[in-house]
Amino acid sequence: QVQLVESGGGLVQPGGTLKLSCAASGRIFSIMGWYRQAPGKQRELVAIISRGGTTNYADSVKGRFTISRDNAKNTVYLQMNSLKPEDTAVYFCYTQSLNSNENWGQGTQVTVSS
Repeated sequence: QVQLVESGGGLVQPGGTLKLSCAASGRIFSIMGWYRQAPGKQRELVAIISRGGTTNYADSVKGRFTISRDNAKNTVYLQMNSLKPEDTAVYFCYTQSLNSNENWGQGTQVTVSS
């Protein structure tokens, strides 16, 4: 059974930084990443990373967010810099197993406000 434990969300001022972590257990994951959902909007991709380190970012976060993973710890990170109010959302950890099964974390709130 896959378990995803997210941490690192919170309240930060515009221009600030946060780092999200997601520790996964139960499988080997080909893809790990983060999606987000703002109130009244659809869930959207933020960033994903393959087991080999290939990354893909949403245009809106390129140059500000950095995704990384530690395969030995089965953990994915999202370093978020220069945060903007429009980054406010619930951030969900995402994993895809080698057999293509998808799993989602419970979500962690990120609020960017002065």
